[in-house]
Amino acid sequence: MSSSTNDNLAVLIDADNAQASPIHELLEEVSRYGTASVKRAYGDWSTPQLKKWKDQLHLHAIKPVQQFSYTSGKNATDSALIIDAMDLLHTGGLNGFCLVSSDSDFTPLAARIREAGLAVYGFGERKTPQPFVAACDKFIYTDILEPPKTTSGKRKTRFPSPEKMLRKAVDAAAQDNGWANLGTVGSMLVKNNPSFDARNYGFKKLIEMVKEQPYLEVRTEKSSSGVLVKLK
Repeated sequence: MSSSTNDNLAVLIDADNAQASPIHELLEEVSRYGTASVKRAYGDWSTPQLKKWKDQLHLHAIKPVQQFSYTSGKNATDSALIIDAMDLLHTGGLNGFCLVSSDSDFTPLAARIREAGLAVYGFGERKTPQPFVAACDKFIYTDILEPPKTTSGKRKTRFPSPEKMLRKAVDAAAQDNGWANLGTVGSMLVKNNPSFDARNYGFKKLIEMVKEQPYLEVRTEKSSSGVLVKLK
């Protein structure tokens, strides 16, 4: 997956299955990958359940897409979002999609978009099923977008130790001399684990994270090599 801040992205929000509170931070995160040229939120806007979302629509120039629940037990919102996504995909002009939901029903959609050669960035809660996470090029847990909870700047984490995945990524990216470019390591981490993000472990940047690992050696090159990492 390659991305550029010049990429045109469609941000499609399943308002029935996403929290409104981190939307400002979420859109800031989206700007790291490209420009949100399309911003739509899907749901039944006649219901009081979406009041918090209604307060955010005009503030962030998000277009609400009305979808009535015609049949009990059927999620019409999912269908409307998927149909719009396919229309946008075939219309062209986009480089990727940001799917905001914790619903596994969007797993086939993410896979289909990637088959077409476009990037898929997923945004959801920790409860998001693994198949949807794995179907995305990159998946961001929305709670890490909120301000840190502690004075140290590091948030508490429920994630297991990152040692295994870090060792695997560094080993895979290493040159003959054992040193690996940090950027390549980062790409390898996301490729193997779409939900990987240093912020999941309480660090703002990957470099801060690797410097804290006792089994890794880090050095900075003045040349184009940049930051290098090596297993001790």
